[in-house]
Amino acid sequence: MARFSSRSLSSLPAGRGTRVEGRKVLVLILAGGKGERLGVLTQERAKPALTFGGTYRLIDFALSNCMHSGLPDVWVLEEYQLHTLNDHLTNGRPWDLDRTYGGLEVLPPSPDTLTGALEGAGNADALHANRHLIRSYAPDVVVVLSADHVYTLDYAEVIRHHLKVGAAVTMVTTDLPAGEDASRFGNVQVTKGGRVKRFAYKPGEPLGGPITTEVFVYDAPALLRTLDDLRAGTPAGQGLGDFGHALIPAFVKAKSAHAYPLDGYWLDVGLPGAYFRAHQDLLAGRSVRLDTPEWPVLSSSIPRMPARIAQGAQVEDSLVSYGCHVQGRVIRSVLSPGVTVEAGAVVEDAVILRDATIRAGARLRRAIVDEEAVIAAHVDGGPGGVAVIGARAHIAAPVKGDVQVEPGRRWRKGSRPRTDDE
Repeated sequence: MARFSSRSLSSLPAGRGTRVEGRKVLVLILAGGKGERLGVLTQERAKPALTFGGTYRLIDFALSNCMHSGLPDVWVLEEYQLHTLNDHLTNGRPWDLDRTYGGLEVLPPSPDTLTGALEGAGNADALHANRHLIRSYAPDVVVVLSADHVYTLDYAEVIRHHLKVGAAVTMVTTDLPAGEDASRFGNVQVTKGGRVKRFAYKPGEPLGGPITTEVFVYDAPALLRTLDDLRAGTPAGQGLGDFGHALIPAFVKAKSAHAYPLDGYWLDVGLPGAYFRAHQDLLAGRSVRLDTPEWPVLSSSIPRMPARIAQGAQVEDSLVSYGCHVQGRVIRSVLSPGVTVEAGAVVEDAVILRDATIRAGARLRRAIVDEEAVIAAHVDGGPGGVAVIGARAHIAAPVKGDVQVEPGRRWRKGSRPRTDDE
């Protein structure tokens, strides 16, 4: 279980801490979003705890990057479905972050965001709510990360660039990934010297330049001062919203924001289609390499038996995790630990999470199946669509098209997707 230790944070001597170029660095991973756009996949779990690539969780990318970047002082800010994430964090041990001083710390939700006292609260409010702990820790540099993106990056290199150019904030940017909509992200335009001269947050009409990856390196005093100034100018009961609403624009207006281009794969998997596409990229070799010796993605896993591929089974261009039992046919798919594919079942272009069962005779195509679901009929997302089956659901009749089936639901003949007002 991860530790909640605000008391120890506030009493930690200010001289301790990791340093890059002589500057004390603190990493904050924002893991509190509900992830509502992922629908049934985050109905019962925190988005950062969602499985990726069979044996990993989304938050593993940020934590592994911290470990390999030599940044062990990491705070995880939580809010939604805390237990699903805490069970995975295990005091930071898989990432070598279980330390007597510093290491991984988990911060519980702030009262304002937990009770809904602030209208329009967002990740900028999460930073403001923990400003007293940040001040007590007294960092020179604060690195702020999201917990639901697939990428690898040496944060120490970004910090060195940030210090070299003297920025108040450095935002890591990337070209818009294929198939993505720029209006989902922060859009930037940059001068030849790398300063951000224009920023638009989720604009109706994209700027046409690079987008932000939600990896930010802040000058700590400037961050705290700006948060206080914004809070003082915000009406009572109103939140600061997300980074892009007021915080980043304040630095851009002050001409103190710079960009650092990410050279490599990056994808925000906050939509079912993007989550599905990220697995297709993984199978096609377009994604990050999860097991590179120099920079492996680390995770917390429950030991299981090796995968068993039975006589007569066919597995093509797929990832099959430990504990799986495959008797049927699996094509271009990712199987998480404990998945069963019975004889006569066909799984094609699918992502199957832990302990799900595909019954004999069922055919699964262009689908995401959550944990412990049972598929006993055909499921087909259709051309360009993705069917999403919630955890523990039982599919006893065909599912067709871009449909989401709620966790625990039994899908019978005549069943239809529920609407928001049901």
